[in-house]
Amino acid sequence: MFLLVWAFSFVASSPIQDTVKLAEVEVYAPALDRFAQGQKVISWTKKDLENYQGRSLGDLLQEQSPVFVRQYGAGMIASPSFRGTSAGHTAVFWNCFPINSPSLGQSDLSILPVMAIDQISLQFGNAGALFGNEAIGGSVHLGTSTDFGKGFQAGISQQFGSFGLFNTSASAGFSSKNFSSKTKVYREFSKNNFPYNDLGQIGTPEVKEDHAQFEQIGIVQDLAWNLNANNQLKTAFWWNKTNREVQPVMGSNTNDEQEDQAFRAAIDFFHFEEKSVWNLKTGFVKNEQLFNASQNNSTQYFLAGDWDQEISDKWTSKLGARYTLTKGDLSTYQADDERIELYQSTKFSGTDNLSFALNLRQLVYSGTFAPFTPNLGMDWRFWNTNTQALQLKTSLGKGFKVPTLNDRFWNPGGNPDLLPEESLSGEIGLTWNKKGNLNWTQSLTYYKMSVDNWIIWLPKGSVWTPENIKKVSNQGIEYQGSLNGAIGTCNWELTTSYTYSKAVTTKGTDENDQSVGKQLPYTPQHQATAKVQIKKSGFTSFIATNFVGERSVTADNPRLMPSFQLFNFGLGYDQLTLGNLQVPVSFQINNILDTDYQVLYLRAMPGRSYQFNLSILL
Repeated sequence: MFLLVWAFSFVASSPIQDTVKLAEVEVYAPALDRFAQGQKVISWTKKDLENYQGRSLGDLLQEQSPVFVRQYGAGMIASPSFRGTSAGHTAVFWNCFPINSPSLGQSDLSILPVMAIDQISLQFGNAGALFGNEAIGGSVHLGTSTDFGKGFQAGISQQFGSFGLFNTSASAGFSSKNFSSKTKVYREFSKNNFPYNDLGQIGTPEVKEDHAQFEQIGIVQDLAWNLNANNQLKTAFWWNKTNREVQPVMGSNTNDEQEDQAFRAAIDFFHFEEKSVWNLKTGFVKNEQLFNASQNNSTQYFLAGDWDQEISDKWTSKLGARYTLTKGDLSTYQADDERIELYQSTKFSGTDNLSFALNLRQLVYSGTFAPFTPNLGMDWRFWNTNTQALQLKTSLGKGFKVPTLNDRFWNPGGNPDLLPEESLSGEIGLTWNKKGNLNWTQSLTYYKMSVDNWIIWLPKGSVWTPENIKKVSNQGIEYQGSLNGAIGTCNWELTTSYTYSKAVTTKGTDENDQSVGKQLPYTPQHQATAKVQIKKSGFTSFIATNFVGERSVTADNPRLMPSFQLFNFGLGYDQLTLGNLQVPVSFQINNILDTDYQVLYLRAMPGRSYQFNLSILL
């Protein structure tokens, strides 16, 4: 279908709209925006995220991106899977610092609330040269924004809905020409007592979930000072605490409980010169997890600096280094890990329509050299008119994943001799933009990737231990499109995406390994999303759907989970006022058709649910 849309787009022609001049913002563009030539990037602004207040980052990615999110139940662990890779092959950053668990090597998206974040970007494919460890399948970039000269702003939001949902958040900020402060506080709560058909009992009776309660509180604080015309200081702090009853699998009566607490801090100093920017960063991330009576803590300390320079009209360069000290204090071991990274990015803009980027990185961890990581990318706008443009994007690069603390030090079974996982990937994509009465944006990307030295835990007698045995090959196609226009005073937009992913094991544990040549577990070959949004006179309505294809439960594929498709509907009005106060309201229905589905085997998911949102803004 998307190919037909693409073809139709070429023959549909209309005059270009007037150019809209954007207001100047005081932002320093990170490497993702400046040196990611040839790589696919999807971004959401603060405005884009308004419909996901009171929901998690995992919900957003599952419903609005080509990323498959492995959800262990409503409000439970949610881990991302880019292009058929594992959650450990996705790097997650907050204000440019990595926040993956050093013990597990991954992040739980369910405890990252959207309302605490101002900007989200997804980078697809290898980006080890740009961002370092774990960025094999892709990377997630979370950021907070800084505004100057806005005066005093404040607001409070309340969401309530099905299954005991009751979320509250408040924000307040003040900014002058040279100072900015913004504070957010939030509490999210859900009983999660939804009904479901229990496949673990004879006759699959309908029961009500009674052990999945979820509560989360947090505070975000951002501060920024323009010290003078050439120097800026920024700080960001984020404390988050989550308590939840761990939802048992169907047929089980376990009563596990888990508490997660995180404190993140980042301090940035910028020195601006005519054609260069110096940036010195420091910060730390502290994670504390209590699972039943088992305590697992880790702390990461960071110190980084880089120099971003415009060498000439055609050449831009960035040179930097980062030092990381990790301390792990877990129930079975204590360990320290030191890392030093050196990185270099160079961009060449031959013309306004052609640019290249070469990114290089070398990491050393605990005295061991990780694989040297290069990446070369190109953006070429080979057809550009007043109404249409075609752009070719292509890149080739390596990535790596250092063994986690658990992989190396778990007692018993850890293997300190493990090698880093290595990947080689390439992609080529075509993006087409057309402006007019109908505005089109479409992209089609083909990628191919191989991951070697894939770490897998195997039994050795009574002990499980990790080894570099597995090799995986991934390839696929990704399509994304948007179409928007106006009918009278009514504005509308259609967004679509489709992903085909073939991720198979090419080397198993031995010659009799039945997983060789078969799709990786919980990796759907087909995934699609679509959303139609209409705006008129302050009213906004949308209907959205996401489709997830069949997934295998085990590596040898004897059991397949059925595909599912969910529909959501929303209606909002943002022009309601009380005096000087703005009072936007919205209503949303999730899973309209009350579809009975599971993302992971025997992990119940809720049926139809409702959510009402009310905000008061000053």
